[in-house]
Amino acid sequence: MLLLLLGIIVLHVAVLVLLFVSTIVSQWIVGNGHSTDLWQNCSTSSSGNIQHCSLSSVNEWLQSVQATMILSVIFSVLSLFLFFCQLFTLTKGGRFYITGIFQILAGLCVMSAAAIYTVRHPEWHSNSDYSYGFAYILAWVAFPLALLSGVIYVILRKRE
Repeated sequence: MLLLLLGIIVLHVAVLVLLFVSTIVSQWIVGNGHSTDLWQNCSTSSSGNIQHCSLSSVNEWLQSVQATMILSVIFSVLSLFLFFCQLFTLTKGGRFYITGIFQILAGLCVMSAAAIYTVRHPEWHSNSDYSYGFAYILAWVAFPLALLSGVIYVILRKRE
């Protein structure tokens, strides 16, 4: 049982790290000496040093991506906190429904953010020299892992 709890916590922390990195790092779109994330657009020199950064546009869709990514991080942190609270207060045989629901919400939020970003990318950067960066890919990787951990929480029963 202890090994199972440790595995669930490691999975949850991995999802949390993926969510933080994909929200913060400036690598959602890369190419042609530029990198773009949810917050700013940066130009880099040939050696890789950042030369200039400017704020991202204020499009409504970009603000919705920002909001849903922040919500996914908040839901995941809340889910981890609730898991530890329920671990000590839940009666024997009880299920971790609230923890699972918050983790599933985190997964759905990151999926919504990445999907909106994917749909709006062609009109924002019509140049074919740009490609999706690793932070964008990490957001898509965090989606199934968050859903998986949420389902595990819902199925999990507390033992002695």
